[in-house]
Amino acid sequence: MSLSTFEKVYQVVRKIPPGKVVTYGYVADLVGTTPRVVGFALHSLRFAQGKPPVPCHRVVDRNGRLAPSFAFGGAAEQRLRLAAEGIAFKDKNHVDWGK
Repeated sequence: MSLSTFEKVYQVVRKIPPGKVVTYGYVADLVGTTPRVVGFALHSLRFAQGKPPVPCHRVVDRNGRLAPSFAFGGAAEQRLRLAAEGIAFKDKNHVDWGK
């Protein structure tokens, strides 16, 4: 049985450790898809039930920008979750890649 592209995305994202952030493009390269498909997969998690958690808050765009439509409460919630893991920010909506 082969995994769907979305399931492959979830497998990769589940391996991102707390306190680390990666881009949609990074995940896409590992899975063999596009960053947009990764975004669709992560956004669809709001409808998933009974599945192991996927730490989708650890995925940002190539500029370090938080997802404006983060599936679990918008960019503010994504920021709270990342800050709780020790992620630094250069402004309200961008992670600080250097920290």
